[in-house]
Amino acid sequence: MKAKQIDGGTQRTFAVVFDTGDEVLENLDTFTKEQALSAAAFTGLGAFSDVVLGFFDWQRKDYKRIPIQEQVEVVSLVGNIALKGDEPKLHPHVVVANSEGRAYGGHLLEAHVRPTLEIIVTESPAHLRRRTDEKTGLALIRL
Repeated sequence: MKAKQIDGGTQRTFAVVFDTGDEVLENLDTFTKEQALSAAAFTGLGAFSDVVLGFFDWQRKDYKRIPIQEQVEVVSLVGNIALKGDEPKLHPHVVVANSEGRAYGGHLLEAHVRPTLEIIVTESPAHLRRRTDEKTGLALIRL
């Protein structure tokens, strides 16, 4: 993974480029901590060799894991970063498509890049915080 700040001033913008074999969330999490991001939004495009999507099961209050063990295109990757406690927490959603054009989407739980993934991260001018919601058990942004 390589990253470069492409804009400065009151809000920083970064291009983060992943290489074949990189695990997305692990590397993006490390990047957010290195840059001390307390609030940001990101978008991305590329491809995965495999991916695990998540669908939030309201009854269980946990994610149903949906593994896809084939090459897929990243049609859309969107998400945000907010603090949970003192640590930045990622909230990524993704839509991927297979070779037949069938699309699958959900919360991004795991993914390995092949051949590349390009993410643009734009820092927000003020920090955001997540707090655990009693009804859902999820860490949600509180304004």
